[in-house]
Order: sequence, then structure tokens, then C-alpha cells
Amino acid sequence: MKKGITWWLATLLFLAGLFAAHGSLADQAKITVLNPLGQPPALKLIPMAPRLDTLDGKTIYIVDVGYPETKPFFDQMASLLSAAYPKTRWVVRNKISTYFEDDPDLWKEIKAKGSGMIIAIGH
Repeated sequence: MKKGITWWLATLLFLAGLFAAHGSLADQAKITVLNPLGQPPALKLIPMAPRLDTLDGKTIYIVDVGYPETKPFFDQMASLLSAAYPKTRWVVRNKISTYFEDDPDLWKEIKAKGSGMIIAIGH
């Protein structure tokens, strides 16, 4: 019986010593952790383009970013919009690559010849 009590007492003293040593080491061994992402730049809000007062006589581009199997959908959408708005010219254009990539030539064409744009990502 004495041997069991001595064993538990020795274990408790050992654990108490570990906790005491850990507490003093924790106070000494402080480190600074930096976020590798850094600070993002402040957001610059860009207002939406104003609405057109009418679609009559306007050219509206429908831009497809090339999501698989969307070409027939956008062609059909242009056909339906042409029937609903016969005085509006609807132009379907494919954008290079995905919506993450820039297509400056297409944007230049739309700014020069178009009155508006619908961009569709196919989902």
C-alpha cells in the first residue's frame, strides 16, 4: 500500500515540476508569427454602368467566356432577343480564355462598336 502511494506521489511531483518548468520556458520562448498573406490593398469601388434609356438602334454584345457547351445556348439567346427586340443588333463574341484572363482587343471592339454588353460565364 505504501509503495502505491509513494508511486502516485512521485508521479504528481514529477508532473508538477514539468508544469512549472513549462510555464517558465513559455514566458521566455515567445515568438512573433507573421501572416504570409500580408495586408490586402483597399478596395476601389467602381460604379455600375448607367442603364440605356432604350435598346432601339443599339448594338449589344453577348460575350461567351468559353465554358463548355455554351455556344448553342448563347446563339439561341441572341435569336430570342432579336425576336423580342427587332430594332436592336445582338452580336455574340467569344472571349479568349476564361473570365480570369483579359481580352483587350474584344473590350476595345465593344467600346468602339457596342452600346452595351452581356457577359455570361455559362453556369
